[in-house]
Amino acid sequence: MKIHEYQAKDLLKKFNVPVPQGNVATTSREARQVAEELADGPFVVKAQIHAGGRGKGGGIKVAATFEEVEKIADQILGMTLVTPQTGPEGKVVNKVLVEQAQDIAQELYLGMVVDRGAGKPVIMMSAEGGMEIEEVAARTPSLIFKEAIDPAAGFSPYQARNLAFGIGLAPTLIRPATSFIENFYRLFTSLDCSLAEINPLVVTKGGAMLALDAKLNLDDNAMFRHHNLAAMEDPDEMDPLEHEARKHHLNYIRLTGNVGAMVNGAGLAMATMDLIKAAGADPANFLDVGGGASAEMVANGFRIILGDPNVKGVLINIFGGILRCDILANGVVEAVKQVKVQVPIIVRLEGTNVDQGREILAKSGLTFTVATDMLDAAKQVAALVA
Repeated sequence: MKIHEYQAKDLLKKFNVPVPQGNVATTSREARQVAEELADGPFVVKAQIHAGGRGKGGGIKVAATFEEVEKIADQILGMTLVTPQTGPEGKVVNKVLVEQAQDIAQELYLGMVVDRGAGKPVIMMSAEGGMEIEEVAARTPSLIFKEAIDPAAGFSPYQARNLAFGIGLAPTLIRPATSFIENFYRLFTSLDCSLAEINPLVVTKGGAMLALDAKLNLDDNAMFRHHNLAAMEDPDEMDPLEHEARKHHLNYIRLTGNVGAMVNGAGLAMATMDLIKAAGADPANFLDVGGGASAEMVANGFRIILGDPNVKGVLINIFGGILRCDILANGVVEAVKQVKVQVPIIVRLEGTNVDQGREILAKSGLTFTVATDMLDAAKQVAALVA
């Protein structure tokens, strides 16, 4: 789950990670009020969307006065901000973060991810703050210093000192940097983050270390431990169909193709998308209804697939194991009755109760094309949408 910068900074503060003073606003008048509460300018007005590169797109601007804050906020709020991470369609800005501008002496990078190969969380630090870490890794990987944390032993202060010395921090900053990194690690593990990034982590001319920007991604699988964090999710930042699918506990990701796919099992779903591509078409979505799906879940999944106007054909590829073929067939029939279907539907069923499933489809009075195998199904749907 992604959250906004202002939400990430609220969480950082709870773990004693220093951040600039500021607050979020949804109107230009609120933005001015935030600036007036901060009192001392200059100020920074920052668009709040789930994407990086906001500054390059005009979503981050400096204001010297309260009037400028209000004017800039009015310009940013409601704009469609296009950055390398939003794609050409961009994202509409509904909130801005107003903060005190900082007198910056040095910009650093601090990040943390789970290295799945090593089976350990890894802290990364670089003196090349303010830049996209992917560029630094590609151009000068030697400037990124890493420390893998043994989950059994936990974090040790010497690892933070290794990072601080590695990037060449001044001796006077080693102790505050060690404390900063340790608190950052506590946040990452305590909140079950999948990604945590501070870019830039700045050193002010007064010698303070601040998280000038912050990005946190929270592991969806751990949300049962963090009900308070689940409320931070912003539906406006999600694809409407993906948001609807989440309500029904469906694993749905919208893509850019024209063949809708309904599959049970992530591995089978990936293989199905590969087959659609190999047959000369493009998948419109990833949809795994899961092994324990009910007829209602199948119906909801089918309705969500057809909610994408780009879908010109649907491929249903089910291997009946936990999810029996007859349950799947009942769900599809119910969904087709509820939704006005104007696209061809190709069905491939194998496994538990496959004969009953095919019989349900045959007697439904609806038009389905039954494929003999996966490759045949992919070829048929590709030909129909071509």
